[in-house]
Amino acid sequence: MMPNLTQSNAALLVGRVLLAAIFILGGFQKLMDPPSAAGYISSVGLPAFLVYPAILAELGGGLLILVGFQTRLVALFMALFTLFLAFMFHKFFVLDAKDPMFVFQFLNFYKNLGLAGGFLALFVAGAGEWSVDGARGVE
Repeated sequence: MMPNLTQSNAALLVGRVLLAAIFILGGFQKLMDPPSAAGYISSVGLPAFLVYPAILAELGGGLLILVGFQTRLVALFMALFTLFLAFMFHKFFVLDAKDPMFVFQFLNFYKNLGLAGGFLALFVAGAGEWSVDGARGVE
C-alpha cells in the first residue's frame, strides 16, 4: 500500500522533527556549558575549539532540518557529521567486549549509523510540502 500525499508529508514532517530533536537538544546542551563539551571533545584527541562548530552544526543543522530549509543539502551534511561523530566518539571496536563501556559505545555507534541513514533518506526524499522548502517550491 502506497501512502497518499498527506501521509507522505506527515511522515516527512514527523521524521524531520525526530531527527532534528536529538541535535537541537545536544547543541543547546553544549551551548549552555561549552567548557564541559570542549573537555569531552578534547578527551578523544580533537581540539577543544571544535565545540563552537559542533554547536553550530547541531543547533543550526537541527533547526534547518526541523523547518525543512535547504533540506537535501543540510541532510547530506548531517549524515556525514553523524558518521564522523560515530567514528570519533563511539569507538566500541577498540574496546574489549568485557569493558563496561563496550555495550554503551556499541549501541551509540549504531544509533549514529541509524541517524545517518535517516538523514540520507531525507536527502533523497526532500522535506515534503509541509516545510519551508515545500512552501518555496523546492524539492
